[in-house]
Amino acid sequence: MKDLTTITGAAHTDRIHDSAAKHVTGRADYTDDIALPEGALHAYLGVSDVTHARINSLDLSAVRAAPGVVGVLTATDIPGVNDISPTHQNDEPVFPTDLIQFHGQPLFAVVAESRDIARRAALLAKIDATPLPHALDPIAAQEAGYPHVTAPLTLQRGDLDAGMAAARNHLKGRMTVGGQDHMYLEGQIACAIPGEDDDVIVYSSTQHPSEAQHMVAQVLGVPSNAVVVNVRRMGGGFGGKESQMNLFAAVAALAAKKWGRAVKIRPDRDQDMTATGKRHDFVIDYEVGFDDAGRIEAVGGTFAARCGFSADLSGPVTDRALFHADNAYFYPHVRLSSRPMKTNTVSNTAFRGFGGPQGVIAAERIIEEIAYATGQDPLDVRKANFYGGAGRDLTPYHQEVTDNILDRLVTELEESADYRQRRADILAYNLHSPVLKKGIALTPVKFGISFTATWYNQAGALVHVYNDGSIHLNHGGTEMGQGLNTKVAQVVAEAFEVDFERIKITKTTTEKVPNTSATAASSGTDLNGMAALNAVEQIKARLVDFAAGHWQVAPEAVRFEANQVHIGTEVLSFDAFIKQAYLARVQLSAAGFYKTPDIHWDRDKGQGRPFYYFAYGASCSEVTIDTLTGEYRVDRTDLLHDVGRSLNPVLDRGQVEGAFIQGMGWLTTEELWWDDAGRLRTHAPSTYKIPLASDRPRVFNVNLADWSENRELTIKRSKAVGEPPFMLGISVFEALSMAVASVADYRECPRLDAPATPERVLMAVDRLRRGAA
Repeated sequence: MKDLTTITGAAHTDRIHDSAAKHVTGRADYTDDIALPEGALHAYLGVSDVTHARINSLDLSAVRAAPGVVGVLTATDIPGVNDISPTHQNDEPVFPTDLIQFHGQPLFAVVAESRDIARRAALLAKIDATPLPHALDPIAAQEAGYPHVTAPLTLQRGDLDAGMAAARNHLKGRMTVGGQDHMYLEGQIACAIPGEDDDVIVYSSTQHPSEAQHMVAQVLGVPSNAVVVNVRRMGGGFGGKESQMNLFAAVAALAAKKWGRAVKIRPDRDQDMTATGKRHDFVIDYEVGFDDAGRIEAVGGTFAARCGFSADLSGPVTDRALFHADNAYFYPHVRLSSRPMKTNTVSNTAFRGFGGPQGVIAAERIIEEIAYATGQDPLDVRKANFYGGAGRDLTPYHQEVTDNILDRLVTELEESADYRQRRADILAYNLHSPVLKKGIALTPVKFGISFTATWYNQAGALVHVYNDGSIHLNHGGTEMGQGLNTKVAQVVAEAFEVDFERIKITKTTTEKVPNTSATAASSGTDLNGMAALNAVEQIKARLVDFAAGHWQVAPEAVRFEANQVHIGTEVLSFDAFIKQAYLARVQLSAAGFYKTPDIHWDRDKGQGRPFYYFAYGASCSEVTIDTLTGEYRVDRTDLLHDVGRSLNPVLDRGQVEGAFIQGMGWLTTEELWWDDAGRLRTHAPSTYKIPLASDRPRVFNVNLADWSENRELTIKRSKAVGEPPFMLGISVFEALSMAVASVADYRECPRLDAPATPERVLMAVDRLRRGAA
């Protein structure tokens, strides 16, 4: 292997995030930092104060008459199509015309000289509406006869009924899994600047610039080539800015074109939380058949999701919940079905893991149930049911698991975390501690990587080498703090064998790379890194041809090395060589492209190879609960995660740590609550509790499986890291369950619902104690 230590920032080495210093000093520019042109206006949404109603009239005269108000936008002001549905189901209007479908639904937008004026004026609207019955959760929606927002999916393999009949033991249960708000530090925001003819430029905090471009064009009734969407960076996204930004980009663009002035829209945090979608919460009904040793023989499951008033991305999200309902375990006979239910709530949307976490936690509940039923350590039940061995490598969607490293990964963590001894110590501790109880759990993760919508698995990049040797990099991915730009720049630097500092990373823009996919599904580096590498290889091929012809050497005698180019016996600096190539009229720019190979998916059959590969991980967590209050703390967590051959280990460890904490928050403290009237009452940081620094594990050991290397030809044999470690937080949830179970001598699965707030922990303790008595 070539020694690349003589260049800075090569792949597979630690490299500080390219914007880290800007982040911590406040010099990083976000959409809200862009200086507005003179005469810029501000927009604010007017929203409904009822949950489900027929609109009789919308009196906005007082709004229009308010001092400083320039005008109001309603559905009648939309020159194109009044729909921003990302799946083109024509069910998500910018502004409704006749029906209110959730509390806080945007009905109009005020455009004024200042944001404060617009915000205050929005409250002056008089809305006459006839209330209608509403359903807020998937069970109530089913009982009320509500439809699915999109076609459900069933995955099946084998004969479930025969498998259940043959099994010696059976269990049935129901689990409620809560949703989650994205709580990005930078909220939703868009700024539009009108141009000549149909043109408009939109600055937006979006994970999907091309979709925002197409939606703005659709609403304005213009071709996509008239709309430019720019994104330098986001202050967090987590899926909340994949499709939910469409509304804000469209409103800003509509107002900018109508009044011929720049327009910015930035909701406050309360409106941001009430008007935009969240992680889907699920009600999961499961049934499992198993033998006396705890080996699974058959699994059936129904996954009903609160989807909201429109489809948004609920179809693929609920599909992916089924894809991951096996997690790391082989089910000989299986049938899994989704129920994406329409509800009178905001449309739920993408969130880190995209339905996968809700599937994985169902698998872990099944394992937990079997462990309590058979009196075993749950880790032993997990290991007994891992994929592996002849006839035990086919998923419910009929993809073969060929890259399974879970046995080694889990065994290494089990030993390094001293799991067996600590579990024995905890059992002894609980026996003599009447109030404080401890729990420990070691849980695995198997997570498929690729968009299940196959066409999204493509990316483009643009690389320019200027005649002074400096390099310009642009690609279709968006930077939201995860380090995507840094990793892709490392790939380019290594390919040219020049220092990282030579690379200029520029904003994502639809002007340079068209038809991009969302930066989502953990695929940002996989796709954009390969596209950038393709562009570099095109340029290098031209440079090698030039050097071989000009210096009369064989192409093999041309080498790029340590900021130099070796041509036979001659050595030139990279700068000098590029200047020579420019003078010889060599093209020094290339558009790269990549599409993921060997993937396919037939949704009608429920079969295919939707994932290019799997990423794996394991987590061991220890907790202590107070049985008098339900409060708890995480004493220690050990993580071992597989990122293949890491492009940047320090950034990957940061992603693993952050994902774990966010996953832990989803399952412990982050509770969404609607009252009977359909109002979201956890609508601000004061009422919605994300994990604090003080909530992190007291001892937190995070390691990458540095021996792993992707068997598939990914970028530098790395693996995706954005979503898979999110599910490592499940180990905390399972450890809490063990601590609760101790009050009844571990005879019964506590069946905790998520999130396991202190209130739920306390109620579970009380329920088990009363049952034991």
